Amino acid sequence: MIAALSATARMGDGGIADHFVTAPDGLRLHVREYGERTAPGLPVVCLPGLARTTADFDQLAAVLAGDRDRPRRVLALDYRGRGLSDHDRDPGNYSIPVELADVIAVLTARAVARGVFIGTSRGGLLTMALAALRPTAIAGAVLNDIGPVIEAQGLMRIKSYVGKLPHPGGFEDGAEILRRLFGTQFTRLTDADWLASARRNWRQQDGRLVLTYDPQLSRALAAIDPAHPLPPMWPQFDALGNVPLMVIRGANSDLLSAATVADMQARRRDTVVIEIPDQGHAPLLAEADTIARIGLFVARCEMLGAA
Repeated sequence: MIAALSATARMGDGGIADHFVTAPDGLRLHVREYGERTAPGLPVVCLPGLARTTADFDQLAAVLAGDRDRPRRVLALDYRGRGLSDHDRDPGNYSIPVELADVIAVLTARAVARGVFIGTSRGGLLTMALAALRPTAIAGAVLNDIGPVIEAQGLMRIKSYVGKLPHPGGFEDGAEILRRLFGTQFTRLTDADWLASARRNWRQQDGRLVLTYDPQLSRALAAIDPAHPLPPMWPQFDALGNVPLMVIRGANSDLLSAATVADMQARRRDTVVIEIPDQGHAPLLAEADTIARIGLFVARCEMLGAA
């Protein structure tokens, strides 16, 4: 049974509120909302990557919610074990089926019947899975550096660091750790960018920095190796066939190949494709041009939905 909203933790000056929703098994899930619940535009639901949090969408969500012509309500979810959501005592629950049930619980508790979904990496997998299970919930989809086929090389790279990052002595130290790990994919980030990334990856707790996710999340990748890749998700991708679709790829991505994007376009010739230069997995969605193009896409979803 899905519980109703349990608490509101914070309301900010910019119309930002932190809410907590009870998952089907009782865990507390964090949802960050931007804008007014009564905003006229279609709601936008942001789903982050495997070991990511709502913070990845702060800039994008603020712009979408604050659109002067068409303000919108934007929701971003911390999956169980990430951000401000409860950790799960059973790491086996860090799985697509359980997290999909959590997404549905949040949509129900926050009264989102239909919206535009922006899914980064794992968030895109969840978006495709939701389309197959509850197609009426999706008015449009943005898949950020993810598709039905996931490259084994990228998965193995992610497996090599999730839950295994060292404890930095400070955020500047964390920035250097991230630069060493991801500098070949994100080639034009500034010192300030790396520092901001460190603040999204670690948080202060008891006088030291800890990861913003449960390190046991690494067990979700334990069975993955080049000989046992994830099965393709073409049926779930095809479930998005009746709604507008945007695919974003980092030019340096090792998780979503250009060949897979071409195959996606062959199945959906109206797909809007953006390639972000000088970025890998996953694009940050923080540049003004990228945000503007996503805003235009969301507006198109609204127009088609009203037609």
